[in-house]
Amino acid sequence: MLDLGSYVVLLGGIIYFFVFILGLILGSFLNSWMWRVRDNIKILSNSRSMCPNCRYQLAWYENIPVISWLALRAHCRNCKKTIHWSYPVVELSSGLLMMYIVQQHLKLVHFSEWTLLRDVSFLTLLIIIFVYDLRYKIILSRVVWAGTIIGLLINIFVLNFSADTYLLGMIIGGGFFLLQFVISRGRWIGGGDVRMGVMMGAWLGWQNTLLALFIAYVLGALIGLGLMLFKKVDGKTEVPFGVFLAVGTLVALYHGTTIINWYVNLIGF
Repeated sequence: MLDLGSYVVLLGGIIYFFVFILGLILGSFLNSWMWRVRDNIKILSNSRSMCPNCRYQLAWYENIPVISWLALRAHCRNCKKTIHWSYPVVELSSGLLMMYIVQQHLKLVHFSEWTLLRDVSFLTLLIIIFVYDLRYKIILSRVVWAGTIIGLLINIFVLNFSADTYLLGMIIGGGFFLLQFVISRGRWIGGGDVRMGVMMGAWLGWQNTLLALFIAYVLGALIGLGLMLFKKVDGKTEVPFGVFLAVGTLVALYHGTTIINWYVNLIGF
């Protein structure tokens, strides 16, 4: 018979397993949703999953996240064209990130279903922004505005957080990019970055928005420099900056307070 400690470990393992499976399913759905949006295919016009190349409708056993991609050796059974490796990577990443979010919330003294729902929603939107901008160099307006509305509603009206913090965050995030957009006449950044800045403020508040922007620019500079050194890009290459903003936002969401407190103590404030 299991003792209490072993039972808790077993129960935790079962919970994380199912959370991981849900994350895999979420990633599979987002993969399908993104290429349908890109190709202007109505989401509800055909509910069955299809090959993005030949539109062959997949059988259920061809649509198992990650496993089907491996079993089919990264090729469509019908047209034989390669199914890009990014599809299983998105699925795996979604599963792992979902586990991470649940783990972060289970550590909290005061667990909140609304906060968990907020963060799962935010994760979903960040995955879309990251992948879609990386693949197609576009930050979808519908995703950003949906995120802004959801963030404000939950943070201010459900969780009763201070509205000033998030409204100021929206002004800082959106204004920071809007200023660059106006000065450069759209050459440095696009309108999607401006809208992304507004959404970040609605989710993070002004302090964590500043941190997320800092992280995004540091990551962008380091990775951009590395790619230039290896001659993968040049000074004229379009950079999908939404990728770095998504990463910076996720880091600030869960570790922002810790990083800010560490920095304040470091400089002696």
